[in-house]
Amino acid sequence: MTLDLAPATSALAALIREVKDGQLTAPTPCGGLTVGELLDHIDGLSIAFAAAGAKEDRSDGGRPRTPDASRLGADWRDRLAAQLDALAEAWRPADAWRGTARVGGGEMPAEVAGAAAVDEVLVHGWDLAVATGQRFPGEDPALAEALETAYAWVRTVVEQQPNGSPGLFGAPVPVAADAPLADRLIGLTGRRPEHASA
Repeated sequence: MTLDLAPATSALAALIREVKDGQLTAPTPCGGLTVGELLDHIDGLSIAFAAAGAKEDRSDGGRPRTPDASRLGADWRDRLAAQLDALAEAWRPADAWRGTARVGGGEMPAEVAGAAAVDEVLVHGWDLAVATGQRFPGEDPALAEALETAYAWVRTVVEQQPNGSPGLFGAPVPVAADAPLADRLIGLTGRRPEHASA
């Protein structure tokens, strides 16, 4: 398996660029995080998953850090966009998807790490869009393959942990079987797709 992460990372970067400074303290659908804390989480995960794709061992094992908006600094829009580009680039070679990768404090098959990265980018893009009154481009054909990959990965996790996965996402919420794939993905992570902006 290989997948171009660029459509998903580009969509998230575009959402990030439209966040207003006054929105940083607004709540998000992501575990009680504020927009600023979510952006810091995206900052950390983009670095950790880029290292995983490049087969680089980080001293922290790619463990997620506690989100802290005070780390954002003044250049966060440009910095996060650049890091998301680097994330997509790290997973571009076929070798990134082979063997194992270290992220989240553990080692896993590279394909699993890559799928998890796609899910993180898409779902947190949705979180950010909802929190800041933007439209999540879930119907964009360029995101179809990424959505399919993320949905398949999350569905596998949910099959193993049907009541939710602490540290990942909550118990699934019901979503119609004929709903758009983006809505079904969001529902699997315990979020309510009807919260999305029109």
